[in-house]
Amino acid sequence: MFKKLFTVVLLMVTAITQAQDLDRLLNLRGHWKFSIGDHKEWSEVSYDDSDWEEIYVPRRWEREGFNGYDGYAWYRTTFSGDELEKDGAHYLRLGYIDDVDEVFFNGVKIGFSGGFPPDYYTAWNAKREYRIPNELLNYNGENLIAVRIYDKGGEGGIYSGEVGLLVADAAYNEVYSLEGLWKISRRDRDEFAEVGFDDSRWEDIVVPSNWKTIGMRNYKGFAWYRKEFSIPEGGKETEFTLIGGYIDDFDEIFVNGVKIGETKDGRRIGASRSFRELRIYDIPAGLLKPGKNTVAVRVEDIGDNGGIYEGPVSIVPSKIVTKFTRKFSFWR
Repeated sequence: MFKKLFTVVLLMVTAITQAQDLDRLLNLRGHWKFSIGDHKEWSEVSYDDSDWEEIYVPRRWEREGFNGYDGYAWYRTTFSGDELEKDGAHYLRLGYIDDVDEVFFNGVKIGFSGGFPPDYYTAWNAKREYRIPNELLNYNGENLIAVRIYDKGGEGGIYSGEVGLLVADAAYNEVYSLEGLWKISRRDRDEFAEVGFDDSRWEDIVVPSNWKTIGMRNYKGFAWYRKEFSIPEGGKETEFTLIGGYIDDFDEIFVNGVKIGETKDGRRIGASRSFRELRIYDIPAGLLKPGKNTVAVRVEDIGDNGGIYEGPVSIVPSKIVTKFTRKFSFWR
């Protein structure tokens, strides 16, 4: 099951790369700061890591002098904001990590793969690529990447693959990616669609991913997703479409408290094909506002897998929806 899941994740990452024409902006291969152990403050920008060891990335930590070590460890590195493109959408690519990771950018968690103890599950063969929210980028100074890793056994660490910073093509400047960390709850209440609802105590989940990635195995029923995102001032586009990815099985999607679409064929498991439909819903004119906006998704799973399991998940100018989504058809 996990092998199949990570194959889907790998294909999804490939599709994102092709759909958004990502260009490599900065090569992050080389020596990073490294320490075994696990302390929350190691994610913080203000933490002083000057006395840490250095380790080459990507390479298994056993081959860098930490032979036989299993458990927690952290990597840290910085780069200058001069490398960033102010109009671009930036992605952090970390290759393959053995076994589990959480990634922090300037002190804020932007993604994770696998499960830490006590609910451990490995993600050793899943390619890591995380969107960096624009509001976290420091264009005028240093930016910090901190990676928390847990290795259960065998070799560990950021061990192979491309490691670097990527940026989306300028044609996608007004595409707002919704992929990354969301909040999720297994309860089902109408108030979860409201803009002002407090979801701070909800669990984190990476979108897109299967419910099993957060331990929701054999769960059947309803779950709600929520995410807050920003629309900058001065945009030229006025008509937008939400691409909600592929959802197993049924959904209702709300933007700023307003329902914009749903997919439900009403069939039973085995007969239903809703999970194979890419969600594409027009957003009513004027509903999106400069500044903070909220999207909420009510998901119903009727059996087997569940969740917003494949991308793309983005808000796209309506005039490029066909071009944007067409590039995903090659692997479905």
